[in-house]
Amino acid sequence: MKIKNLPLDQNINGWAALRGDTTRHPALHGKVTADWLVIGAGFAGLAFARRIAELRPHEHVVVLEALDVADNASARNSGFVIDLPHTVGSTSAELEHANTYRRLLQYGLHHLKDTVDRHEIECDWLNSGKYHCAVSEQFDGEIAHYQKELTTLSENFEYLDNAALKQRLGTSFYRSAVYTPNCILVNPAALISGLVTTLPENVTVYANSPALQIETQGTIRAETPHGEVRARKLMLAINGAARGLPLFKGNVFAMSTFATLTEPLTPEQRRVIGDISAWGSTPVNALAGATLRYTSDHRFLIREHVNFAPGLVTTAVETGRHARRHQQLFARIYPQLQDVNMAYTWSGLISITRNGAPVWGNLSENVYSSAGCNGSGSSKQSAFGRLLAEHALGEDNPLLADMEAVGRANYLPPRPFLDVGVKSFMARERWRSRSEM
Repeated sequence: MKIKNLPLDQNINGWAALRGDTTRHPALHGKVTADWLVIGAGFAGLAFARRIAELRPHEHVVVLEALDVADNASARNSGFVIDLPHTVGSTSAELEHANTYRRLLQYGLHHLKDTVDRHEIECDWLNSGKYHCAVSEQFDGEIAHYQKELTTLSENFEYLDNAALKQRLGTSFYRSAVYTPNCILVNPAALISGLVTTLPENVTVYANSPALQIETQGTIRAETPHGEVRARKLMLAINGAARGLPLFKGNVFAMSTFATLTEPLTPEQRRVIGDISAWGSTPVNALAGATLRYTSDHRFLIREHVNFAPGLVTTAVETGRHARRHQQLFARIYPQLQDVNMAYTWSGLISITRNGAPVWGNLSENVYSSAGCNGSGSSKQSAFGRLLAEHALGEDNPLLADMEAVGRANYLPPRPFLDVGVKSFMARERWRSRSEM
């Protein structure tokens, strides 16, 4: 199998830039052998590699990452480690499905926290909760429905109106929100870097070593620009880049998302919005609304807009357009902070499946995959990767039944029909949620 596309973001990941100099992992040079080869050092790939290494301490695991570990898609996300599904539904089947996802998300979050605590990973881990926000009365029904869903799940939450939100968030932009207390906020580049540097000794990570061609018949063999890995078994954690590979049967595609970090607010600017703590918010419509964060170092993050990205490439021109969009949006949300400068704007890839289910499990006898994060990848893919390792080793875990229950990604049409369908759906959602922008 030839890898047809590799991710290319012509911009600087703000999260990584904030960290300054970091540990650099070497590229692969020459030929190496391993028991397990993992392609992709995101949340799924690292969780898989860690669990294999823990359960098989005498086996060698090699991880190939196409980029610097603090610059891959997982390191470019908004830094939410969520504990609850965004939607639940009203039927008994939908409720059980939501319970399944809740168990998996909380399992992934628990093991991330355990790793962070045990190894003292400095990633700005903060239990700030999350505000699920609506801007206009058009979405009053969805806010009410979300409260009903959380009640059904026996989850703690708090409803907040415009006045309460202004006090907590420093803006009167939002009409209402539902606050849930157990979402975690992090610097995702710092978290990914920490997860890599604390892997067991029988794991070797090679950065800037994209797999260009992979052979899966017999011995696994992967070629990189300057080296080669041979292994007994393979795990593919390449998310949106997976679509072009025959084993994935075209059931996943990539979207690019865009985010901006501001410069830190000055003491004078902070007095304008009041004495507020770090927080994170998500929109009622993730495709058309804006995700916001206020960080512990007094920056704002604005994540808004998604683009269909079949080629996995985001140009500097495209990033520049979104930087201007984010600045204009920030001026609407915080008109009293017109003098706040934007520091970094960057893009990142997420993978999407048609029915929201993952590409998870065996692709062939010795090939495994966890792809199709559909957003919410930090906790979800950490759970999926860890459980995939236990599945591959024949270990017993009651949550493996939950992985079966979430189902598998279904069929997507070929291009250009896929392009038309995705773009039409996105245009419809943006029009439906235009009042949220």
